[in-house]
Amino acid sequence: MKVRLRPQSRHLPAFILLALAEEPLHGGAILTALSDRIPRLAPDSAAVYRTLQQCEEDGEVVSEWDTSARGPARKRYRLTKAGWKKLDAWREDIEARAAALNYFLQTYEAIRKR
Repeated sequence: MKVRLRPQSRHLPAFILLALAEEPLHGGAILTALSDRIPRLAPDSAAVYRTLQQCEEDGEVVSEWDTSARGPARKRYRLTKAGWKKLDAWREDIEARAAALNYFLQTYEAIRKR
């Protein structure tokens, strides 16, 4: 029997903030960057835009309309000081989780080798 695990979306805000730490982006570019860099995350566009809206409400990102390209204007997001603080908090959280997950993997391997 194959067990299917759903991709975790708990860390979607962390990955969005990380993408914006690299450079200001519009929502579609964020979705593309995440899909290219972390294919197993598999976020959908609605989740990305909901998360961006929440980050903006929380003051972690600000947006402005980019009208420099042809076609419709795009809302471009960039990280704020509060966003950097949140990204620091995500780093601490992910480090702690990574340590716990590494413990699991090492213990699992030791048990399986018996």
